[in-house]
Amino acid sequence: MLTADQIHRVRKSFIQVERQSHVAALVFYQRLFELDPSLRPLFKTDIELQARKLMEMLGAALSLLERPGELTSTLEDLGARHVAYGVKREHYATVGTALLAMLETVLARDFTAETRLAWTDLYALIAETMLRGAAHAAR
Repeated sequence: MLTADQIHRVRKSFIQVERQSHVAALVFYQRLFELDPSLRPLFKTDIELQARKLMEMLGAALSLLERPGELTSTLEDLGARHVAYGVKREHYATVGTALLAMLETVLARDFTAETRLAWTDLYALIAETMLRGAAHAAR
């Protein structure tokens, strides 16, 4: 789990990201598809809709950080659903890289080493929990 300081850092920085959510999401998907063009066909819906879903998912995860049971359940369900979309274990690392790159671009100098670490730890928690849900779904 994240420390109180890390939770504060990700929430504070996410407010800045939300103010530019359209740009942030587009930067994220551009970077994601640069890193792995084979991921583009997995996105069947409009990228604008995907962008909104990304911001909503991040916001939901941040709102549940003090309720680990709910967070775990939400993320495991999300991971299970992503199996049906064709998401594989190795895609999670690429998504993490694209997420950090987007945060670096959008937050600029506010993306300090401490904020980067907080987001890295948050994404590790998200990915690990979603992968657990994906593994349950695959059985």
